[in-house]
Formats: sequence, structure tokens, C-alpha cells
Amino acid sequence: MKRIETEELLGALKWRYATKKFDSERRIDPETWAALEETLVLSPSSFGLQPWKFLVITDPAVKSSLVSLSWGQKQLSEASHVVVLTVKHPLTTEDIRRHIDRTVEVHGIPIDTLAGLEKAITGFVAQPGLDIRGWSTRQVYIALGNFMTASALLGIDTCPMEGIDPAAYDKALGLEGTGYFTVVACPAGYRAADDKSSIRPKVRFPVEHVLTRIGA
Repeated sequence: MKRIETEELLGALKWRYATKKFDSERRIDPETWAALEETLVLSPSSFGLQPWKFLVITDPAVKSSLVSLSWGQKQLSEASHVVVLTVKHPLTTEDIRRHIDRTVEVHGIPIDTLAGLEKAITGFVAQPGLDIRGWSTRQVYIALGNFMTASALLGIDTCPMEGIDPAAYDKALGLEGTGYFTVVACPAGYRAADDKSSIRPKVRFPVEHVLTRIGA
């Protein structure tokens, strides 16, 4: 694997911002978008359970319908693509077994060798007091971060949105009764030339305020 230069990585992250206005005339090309979809699929999760589903929306009417469910944020209708990240809840023994079966398929190993892992995951998920939906939701945010970083490296703008009505999204997108629930939306595309937010310096605390080094 070719290593990217540190300047390239940091440059992309400094270039990235929560885009306030997208160029509604520009669309992400199929090859680039296919790569970004793959970054969602490749996102890590605890135990590898992948307690999520990603909805990719390009239909102009559907994108526009989400604006009123999102505090009037027009980025949803302007962007080339909209990703709605959802969480699976509750996680069941069937979900765990599906992961075990997939591991057997991919690794080509006997299922008996994973009996201990299956028991450990089942015990973790069933432990008293665990907010399993909250735990699963945190996995979804790992995927969101992965997607946004990959987008920046490919020169694609994004805007993560929690300012939405998740229950209304569930209804509008046909999620009711599926076991999946909306967590967050993320429009993706290209910034508009007149989006003044793109030239504002990032507001971040100095490194010494947010990072403590322990060790030599």
C-alpha cells in the first residue's frame, strides 16, 4: 500500500469543513462515489458487528423532502448525495450469529472455532445495565468519521447533520418496523463558490489544551 504524505493528510483535514452551501449543479462521479461507499462498508466496529445500515439518497424529490425534517437545512437538497446512517436495534442473537457465519465464510474456518467468540459477544450484549442502543450508535459515528475523512482525501465536501428529526426520517424513508433507526445524515458533494464558510479559519483549541502526552 502506498503511504500518503503527512502534508497531504493534514491538508485534506484542514481543507474540510461542514459545508453550508453545496453547488447543486455538480455531481460526484460514479467511480469516486463507489470508493466512498466502500469506505462505509470498510468502517470498523466493536467485535466487527456492524450494527448499521447506510441509506444513499440521490433522488432529488427525496432529498428535498428531507429539508423540512432537518431544520430547513438546504444542503440536503443541494448536495450530490445524501447518506443517512442508521443503527440496528435491538441487537439479537440472530445478528450475532449472522456475523459469526460471515466470518466463517470469509476466513474459511470451522464454525466451532468461533464458539468462544460468539459466547463472549452474546454475553457482552446481554449484560445488565448496558445501553446497547447507545453503544451501537457510537459504532455508527465511527463510520461517519471514516466517511468524512475519506471524502476529504478525495476532495469531496460533507456536512454531518444531527439537526434532524430522526423519527420523521424513519417514517419518510420507510424504516419503521425494519429494526433500523436514523442516527445522523451527511450530505456530500462540492462546496458552492459563494459559501463564505469555506474560507474561514478553523476554530480549534491549541494542541496543549486537548492532548496530553504520557511517556517519552
